[in-house]
Amino acid sequence: MELNSLKPAQGATKKEKRIGRGTGSGRGGTSTRGHKGAQSRSGYSRKKGFEGGQMPLQRRIPKGGFRNINRIDYASVNLDVLQKLADAKGLTVINHETMVSNNLVGKREYFKILGRGVLTAKLEVHAHGFSDTAKQAIEAKGGSVQLITIY
Repeated sequence: MELNSLKPAQGATKKEKRIGRGTGSGRGGTSTRGHKGAQSRSGYSRKKGFEGGQMPLQRRIPKGGFRNINRIDYASVNLDVLQKLADAKGLTVINHETMVSNNLVGKREYFKILGRGVLTAKLEVHAHGFSDTAKQAIEAKGGSVQLITIY
């Protein structure tokens, strides 16, 4: 057996339907597109959500809610993550640069320290936000919290 003699199994491949190749082919004329109308023309593409002229679902259902354009989204980082970071890297100061360099937050992302987990190290933490429990836990171990101003 050689590569040039390989071919698909019997019945595995079918011939392509050749449409629009004259009336003798059986698929000439309208080329299986019916008569007239947008769908018979070349270049036709149906809009997303089009329901045949019926009012589409996204227009039947009313708009709801409110999206504040001034909202600030914070990435959340818990105390147990800070403890692991401090143990692994031997850090005493944790700021935005250390969080970015350890892939915990993005370069343009704000982050907030939350209180899940146990903190045993004395840390100086600079963040864009702190929960009350996280703040108390850091200060209880003799550490300090410093808020990074956003604007």
